[in-house]
Formats: sequence, C-alpha cells, structure tokens
Amino acid sequence: MTRINHLVLTGILFFSVFISCKKEDNSTQTPTNTTNIVQQGKWKITYYNDNGMDETANFNGYIFSFETGGKLVATKSTTLIGSWSTGTDDSQPKLNISFLTSPLSSLNDDWHILEQTAKKIKLEDVSGGNGGTDYLTFEQ
Repeated sequence: MTRINHLVLTGILFFSVFISCKKEDNSTQTPTNTTNIVQQGKWKITYYNDNGMDETANFNGYIFSFETGGKLVATKSTTLIGSWSTGTDDSQPKLNISFLTSPLSSLNDDWHILEQTAKKIKLEDVSGGNGGTDYLTFEQ
C-alpha cells in the first residue's frame, strides 16, 4: 500500500471512530427533572468546596431528604429542617437550599446545576460579592 493510501485509510478510520463516539448525556437539566430526582431517596454530600477550601468533612454523617412542599430534612445525631426549591437563573436550572443552623447554613444559596443523574447532582455557585466559586455534590 502506498504511503498516500495508508494516510487516507488512517484518516477515514479515525474520522469514522470519532463520529461514532459521542458523549453520553445523563444530565437532563430542568427544574422539573431536578425536583423529581432529588425527591427520590436519601442524599449525602460527597464534595463541598467553599472558595477553594475543601470543607466536605463538615457534612460527614448528614443524610438529606428533599421532601415534597420544599421541606429539606438533614439528619445526623439530630434532625435539622431547611427548605429547598428549584428554578432557573439566566436560563440555567438551579437548586435553592436554605438552613437556619450552622454548619448547614453554609449551604444556603441558589446553586446552578452543572450535572445531574439519578444518583448524583453537581452544583456550582459563583459569588457576586467576592467572585469566589463554591462547588457542592450530592450523591445517593
């Protein structure tokens, strides 16, 4: 086989493999889908980064239940009640979380949904004041 034929064949093979491989999208992100997903089962925080500081350990042992009517229940040694809702902000779906008690009050924000599946929700918040970025991940 000539060098040119070999290059053409390699190019065609690469192109066909590239075209046939597509990224699987498991993250249908709408407020309605988020509502349906979070209300299924119990959740735990597997990652919380507050402006560059990993503070995941502050939430070890907490189990979260997103109940109907916007009630958010966090259980560890005691039960703490907060609230949640979904919506959009600049055409991005978001998950709003609010607690009155520390350390859970550090979760209070309108989190943009970066990724969601039936078992994982990755969230981000970009602060308007100091420009810091926080990340939060819930998993079942």
